Amino acid sequence: MQVHTRVDDVGDSVVLSVDGPVDLASVGHLHDDLRRTVRRHPGAVIVVDVDAVTVLDDAGLGVLLGAAATARDGGGDLVVVCTRPALHERLVRTRFDRAVDVRSSIA
Repeated sequence: MQVHTRVDDVGDSVVLSVDGPVDLASVGHLHDDLRRTVRRHPGAVIVVDVDAVTVLDDAGLGVLLGAAATARDGGGDLVVVCTRPALHERLVRTRFDRAVDVRSSIA
């Protein structure tokens, strides 16, 4: 199974919705889509919605961290939206939430 992404403008936010497994097999696709989104929207806050992610392994967390660094280098930022308790707990347990802002809504 492959990861799918979609970019939408929601109000003033650029939202990249991620659907499917984010693991070693699919992480390259997510990396490319994140890089493309950050480059197309320099200085913007990119919101990554991970609610439809079925698996998020360490490689996926690394890609999200790298995209956040790239966005910050360009004067923007990256935030993650996650409302699923189990996935949110993983983000807290790995201390991902200390490096990247994790929110419960896009607003």
